[in-house]
Amino acid sequence: MKATDTLILRVTYMELRDPPTPPTRASGSENAVREALTPAEYLALYRRVGEPLRWDQRLRMPEAELAALLGDGSLNIYVLRNGRGRALGFCEFDRRAFPEIELKNFGLIPEAQGRGLGRRLLSAALREEWQSRPTRIWLHTDTWDHPAAVRVYERAGFRVYRTRDEAAEGL
Repeated sequence: MKATDTLILRVTYMELRDPPTPPTRASGSENAVREALTPAEYLALYRRVGEPLRWDQRLRMPEAELAALLGDGSLNIYVLRNGRGRALGFCEFDRRAFPEIELKNFGLIPEAQGRGLGRRLLSAALREEWQSRPTRIWLHTDTWDHPAAVRVYERAGFRVYRTRDEAAEGL
């Protein structure tokens, strides 16, 4: 790549304006529950989920700012744990603009992917969030995210409302 070339990402914006689709019956001991995480717990899970996807927003955030965000009640974080209590992934909702809710971060650790657990986590978290009667839950995903991201969100009831191409520099 030449210095003048720029990597372009496709950013897809999606929204859910109706109650989420009912969950399918799932077997297994995994369970998704809303949790209050300490900054250290949060960052450890964020790294395990996000490192392969180049997540760095929360890693660049000053420690005091992250602690304030986690402690002010504006985020709802659902953690998927296995039967032994090990965190397998999380789903984070930013509720600062309620009645609109942004699905800010969602993913599984690499070794938990491909088993339908992401669908289970997302379904449980969306059902819980929808109980507060938002006008919509929205998100954005891009080509650096997991290749199945858009399909997973569509299966959960999200619809694309905008796409745009964005330079990856600075991301």
